[in-house]
Amino acid sequence: QVQLVESGGGLVQAGGSLVLSCAASRSILSFNIMGWYRQAPGKQRELVAQFLYGGHINYADSVKGRFTISRDNAKNTLTLQMNSLKSEDTAVYYCCVVSGPYDYWGQGTQVTVSS
Repeated sequence: QVQLVESGGGLVQAGGSLVLSCAASRSILSFNIMGWYRQAPGKQRELVAQFLYGGHINYADSVKGRFTISRDNAKNTLTLQMNSLKSEDTAVYYCCVVSGPYDYWGQGTQVTVSS
């Protein structure tokens, strides 16, 4: 079992920045995949950014150049730096990790970008 707790969401004006953090209850070194997803009202959950096995990083086209995913193995945290935020970035953001055949999700944190 893994518990994931996201933090850092909030209300920001367009063009602003936010940093989301995800704290895991155990070592993140064992996870095959770690990433951030988001779900806007009335839309399906979508990938934002993720670390894949071997350290490769994958970003959604819509956030490339604006968002940066990073990890701190010593603190067991995953971070999403979000810059140049747009109204279309408004969503609930979820942290997700994959360990073997299982995936675990945080409770989500709301990000609202006002135009």
